[in-house]
Amino acid sequence: MKLKFSARILAATAAVALALTACSASPPALLKANGVERVSAEQSDYPGELAQLRVSARKLGAALLADGGDSGNGNVVASPGSLLIALAMLRTGATGMTAAEMDRTLGLPADHRDEAMSALLASLEAFDGDPGSVDEKNPPRQPVLHSANGLFVDKGVPTGEDYLHSLARYYGTGVYPVDFQDQAATQPAIDAWVDKNTGGRIKKAPAEYDRKNTLSVLNAVYFASAWKVPFDPADTSELPFTTERGRQVSVPTMSGVQDVASVQGAGWLAVQLPYAEGFVMRLLLPDAGAAAPGAEVFADVARALDSAAPSPTQLYLPRWDHKSNFELRKVFASLGLREMLQTEIDFDSIQPGLKIKQAGQSANITVAEKGTVAAAVTQINAEATSGTVPTKVIRFDRPFQYEIVHVETGLPLFMGTVADPRS
Repeated sequence: MKLKFSARILAATAAVALALTACSASPPALLKANGVERVSAEQSDYPGELAQLRVSARKLGAALLADGGDSGNGNVVASPGSLLIALAMLRTGATGMTAAEMDRTLGLPADHRDEAMSALLASLEAFDGDPGSVDEKNPPRQPVLHSANGLFVDKGVPTGEDYLHSLARYYGTGVYPVDFQDQAATQPAIDAWVDKNTGGRIKKAPAEYDRKNTLSVLNAVYFASAWKVPFDPADTSELPFTTERGRQVSVPTMSGVQDVASVQGAGWLAVQLPYAEGFVMRLLLPDAGAAAPGAEVFADVARALDSAAPSPTQLYLPRWDHKSNFELRKVFASLGLREMLQTEIDFDSIQPGLKIKQAGQSANITVAEKGTVAAAVTQINAEATSGTVPTKVIRFDRPFQYEIVHVETGLPLFMGTVADPRS
């Protein structure tokens, strides 16, 4: 069914001359550009660009872990993958000094950025599924990795046709036309999008709502998978853990012998724990008394683990269930994205005079004997204006860091710090 906008929003999208097709009967309707095909991009065509995107994601992860979020207890969980996708969607509409700053500061590819992102997203989509169908007490052997992009725009403000065209072509993103002044209708609609795309693990959008906003860019990531080799709950017991503050406490700790790759570096030990298919968790344990290595060390960890042969290893790993919320404008400022935060002209191709007003991320993770379930939402709001082989023993009995990685692309979807598994 072809859909015509009111005169106000027609000005925002008419130039796509793409008639917009309604894809949902319930308001707000998701509108997609009719006749704009998603680009077919292969990872093999953009190896250099994908390598840059991985570096950019780890830089974002380091900034998120350094910020620490709102927990106040040292525990952090964040999604650099989600933040990278949301920023890439924003960068698609940036020009001038802001575009140059984002490319330089984030290390984004100078060419073929959107094509490489499209190839990356296509690879993730191989594991797509409905978060609402997952039994989180029994994570699936077939991993579920659901990534969704959302763009909410105000009906009364012109939105650039080329920008909408690019989001549809490279990110598969439609648009939800809403009235931000009508908070009673629009805020619940955005929250419902968040709830649906995270399987209910995150109920509300992470950025503060403002009636003056005219655009909201969102990305959601949901992950659920069983371990390749689950831990036996009968082997979980209360064992000591030294917290970030030096206090020794008892925490439920999983244990078992598994064939895993492990490597030693300067002041740290790393282990790669595989999921049933397609994903791994990398665990980074600093030496006793050593300062925690930065999240950027995971790039060195990845290279070392890729060439390490698995060997029988007795693992002791605490369970944890953590959540974090981030005020992303602080994180952007710490990265040096000053033009991006201040400009009122460099996002004109999205909306005239667009200025970023709020930005946030919410993330959570549950790690237990059977597997892992995690979710994150990033939002950027803007306003126009065995055998005889010797067995190693590795105990995660002090603060450590981790990341969950999509093996094919190397994209770190989640990163975190476990300072105290109890909270």
